[in-house]
Amino acid sequence: MKFGEHLRKALIKNYSFYYISYDDLKHQLKKGLKDNDYHWNNELEEDFLNQLETELDKVYSFTKVKNTEVNRRIKEAEKYVHEVVTTLHRYQNNDPLVTSPPQEQDFEDLEEELSDIIADVHDLAKFSRLNYTGFQKIIKKHDKTTGYHLKPVFQARLNSKPFYKDNYDNLIVKLSKLYDLVRTRGNPIKGDSSAGGSQQNFVRQTTKYWVHPDNITELKLIILKHLPVLVFNADKEFEPEDSAITSIYFDNEDMDLYYGRLRKDEGAEAIRLRWYGGMKSDQIFVERKTHREDWTGEKSVKARFALKEKKVNAYLSGELKASEIFDKMRKEGKKSPQEIENLERLAQEVQYRVLKDKMRPVMRSFYNRTAFQLPGDARVRISLDTELTMVREDDFDGYDRTHGNWRRMDIGVDYPFPQLPEKDVCRFQYAVLEVKLQTQMGQEPPAWVRDLVNSHLVEAVPKFSKFIHGGATLLTEMVDLLPFWYTQMDVDIRKPKIVQEYGIQRHQGQSQQQRLGSSTSGNDLDEEELTGSSYTGVHFSNDVNPLEEDLDEQTPLLLPNNYTSRRTNSPVKNFLYRLYGKFLYYFNDDRTFTVKPGTNYDLNATFKDKLPPGKTICVPVRIEPKVYFANERTFLSWISIGMLMGFTATALLNYGTNSALTASIGFFITALFTLGYATYRYIWRVLMIREKKPVQYGDKFGPNMICLFLFLATFISFVFKFTE
Repeated sequence: MKFGEHLRKALIKNYSFYYISYDDLKHQLKKGLKDNDYHWNNELEEDFLNQLETELDKVYSFTKVKNTEVNRRIKEAEKYVHEVVTTLHRYQNNDPLVTSPPQEQDFEDLEEELSDIIADVHDLAKFSRLNYTGFQKIIKKHDKTTGYHLKPVFQARLNSKPFYKDNYDNLIVKLSKLYDLVRTRGNPIKGDSSAGGSQQNFVRQTTKYWVHPDNITELKLIILKHLPVLVFNADKEFEPEDSAITSIYFDNEDMDLYYGRLRKDEGAEAIRLRWYGGMKSDQIFVERKTHREDWTGEKSVKARFALKEKKVNAYLSGELKASEIFDKMRKEGKKSPQEIENLERLAQEVQYRVLKDKMRPVMRSFYNRTAFQLPGDARVRISLDTELTMVREDDFDGYDRTHGNWRRMDIGVDYPFPQLPEKDVCRFQYAVLEVKLQTQMGQEPPAWVRDLVNSHLVEAVPKFSKFIHGGATLLTEMVDLLPFWYTQMDVDIRKPKIVQEYGIQRHQGQSQQQRLGSSTSGNDLDEEELTGSSYTGVHFSNDVNPLEEDLDEQTPLLLPNNYTSRRTNSPVKNFLYRLYGKFLYYFNDDRTFTVKPGTNYDLNATFKDKLPPGKTICVPVRIEPKVYFANERTFLSWISIGMLMGFTATALLNYGTNSALTASIGFFITALFTLGYATYRYIWRVLMIREKKPVQYGDKFGPNMICLFLFLATFISFVFKFTE
């Protein structure tokens, strides 16, 4: 679908006169070229630029007006909410001046008003992004058809009227507070609102998703209707810097921590230093994340302790002992001796690992986080990280970017960090949504969470890691293994609505009421950008041909082989197919499944043209201890069978007849094959298990061959005995 048609379908009717006149600008381009024998000149360029400027003024002015209107409505709603809540509290405290409490209808009216404002914020964000896309596309079309390069010139004018840079986080935080007050009828849940500041160890079930920039504001607005925005300091006015989180990841030249986290080795660690807010933050958290396999019975855990910024260099160099860090804590007595002992042990282990393995700062991750959680209730926690950026901190190319410090000081939280060279920075194109659940065994997450993660707004990316992505993109020459999502970064993750009723949209003729409704998908691209647009996201099923129409997402990955249903022109072949199919069904535990057509498990083969030379994709494979034991038991069973057949062959030799000698030879050959093949398979499986290779560990060849050898040995023995 062309962008002009997409714009007509996606625009908000109440705002229709204020959108960019994309079709008119496109017509002006075509008419100018046609009337001037397809030769673009300065006069035509000036007219087109003036028209663009007019369109920019229109969009910018409308955005300013709507922003002012939304802010005014929020202030009025805030006043009414506090009036109703205050009246309710005074009545509950038996204030004689309050004779009757607010009614349920009062709260319902307020909730409806706030829902309407939420819809306004959503519409305004959608309006801004759609118009910005329109300007980008018409400029691209202009440069392509006229030969004039307008993009760098007009980008400066866009920057002077940056309607598309409006940040709605401040409005979302205010709306969240008000909506939470109304939803809880004036009694919001209170508790610890820190993002782990008072916690030292975290055990959680986390799933990760990518979110396209077009869907970020809508996603936030949907979540805030169920969970409030987590504010670290409720007494302080929200500032953009408050949401900034920066982490410095450590590793050595061999990238040991990178490889461990990528392969998901048991006990793999990540060591990082993190702070919240700007560079002036004095409290630095030293964190260690440890990966645990499920078979250990333990959960992956993050442990951390706080350290003053001025002490970090001394701690990392070994000058500051771990015990000295907690001297003040011991004197104050605010924590138990056991807690302090645990923190001290953690500090010692991290310090020892850094010094022993010669680790240094390697990677910085920066992002602005919006967290949603009921204070003091960690059962459901959702965080959305936007403006994610990875920055090099290493000296592997001979240039020490930190100049002996524990972090580089030439950047802060000034996204998008224009002062950095491109080789030092990776600006991630999507937001990262993390859904963290602490549910009891067998308990389902809330229905609204299930609806959210199954919606068109998110794309699941299992085990996505900021550290791994930064290492793979910025330090590609230092690593041989890359994460599975590396080759799929150019795939458009936008997709049509799965459930048409899901999302924030007004019904026609109800401009003052927010409802869940359908809206046009944001997955419609211009003709020149349609390459790969048939993807509905990052296809981790690795379809070789994504344009295959008969393969949908509902098709099972494994399909029955169905030899019995095969038909050929030969009756003999049909009979053999049916016979073999029945044999497989009754005697093969795997029921003979084959891979779905168009599917390739080998990511390195599927995306070979997108991989840098000499690099391979790492596919983590979970190997449990029972696999080792199963391999040993299988080997011992085969050895037992081989020895029994060897004893049988020896016993038959004592009979001295030709038929017995023949049978003995047959059983002896079978025994040799069994012992040799069992040893080969055992060693092969051990090597594959150690390297965590995604191979077929089952064996269809060996058992069938042993049965064949036994059959032949026995049959030939009967033949020789019969002939005697």
